[in-house]
Amino acid sequence: MSTRIAFLKGHGTENDFVIVPDPENTIDLPPATAAALCDRRAGIGGDGLLHVVRSAAHPEARSMAAEAEWFMDYRNGDGSIAEMCGNGVRVFARYLQRAGHVAEGDIAVATRAGVKTVHLAKEGDITVGMGKAVLPEGDVTVTVGDRSWPARNVNMGNPHAVAFVEDLDHAGHLYAPPPFSPLSAYPDGVNVEFVVDRGLHHVALRVHERGSGETRSCGTGACAVAVAAARRDGADPAVTGTPATYTVDVPGGRLVITERPDGEIEMTGPAVIVAEGEIDTEWLENTTP
Repeated sequence: MSTRIAFLKGHGTENDFVIVPDPENTIDLPPATAAALCDRRAGIGGDGLLHVVRSAAHPEARSMAAEAEWFMDYRNGDGSIAEMCGNGVRVFARYLQRAGHVAEGDIAVATRAGVKTVHLAKEGDITVGMGKAVLPEGDVTVTVGDRSWPARNVNMGNPHAVAFVEDLDHAGHLYAPPPFSPLSAYPDGVNVEFVVDRGLHHVALRVHERGSGETRSCGTGACAVAVAAARRDGADPAVTGTPATYTVDVPGGRLVITERPDGEIEMTGPAVIVAEGEIDTEWLENTTP
């Protein structure tokens, strides 16, 4: 291993990430290492880590290599592995563009939730094809303190519980995962979104992300919220044949989500690379067990 490892820092609507380019998958990133890098006081700091690997070099992505050259090996801020991160995909694509691996236009990115299509303009916002939402049956309840709300179960490649509330302050401090029931609905934990209306097809959210805590934004969460809002409002593009578009305000900015009649969901928003540097591997070896 070299004495130093390259990294970058980026964000999408202030959902921020440590980016570790590793095309041939030679860097060992166990959970403790990923968590140390994401530590905001003792490390670089981020809601998650984007490990940039060629699909052919990663055992979880080799089956997707014919469709997508690059694999987003995503880790939550606590080091745990996650299936998908919507803001992370945009930042991942922005890094590939910056590094000269891809040009503007449509590119494919492999994730644990399948291959995602990303449209890169030369400048400006990035649009990601997020796939289709799955709406599992069954009632779900989310609780904060002495308040409880019914929540819509939406899966965007990762699980979400979407609760519509009167005031975003009702979500509380969100330091810990909000309790939900039944526990069987989310055996591996869940991302919880609290949502208020801002206007016609315009909502705002706060989110507790599984493995990261409250974050400034959640791309898959914004998609889940848009789908839940559309169904609440009586809109199902598969039935009406008309796309449903919602503006979703997150604490770190704004995303625009469109659900098409074929069920595919598109998310449009910014992605910014803010810094790059090197990780001192001696520090890293002394920081992790």
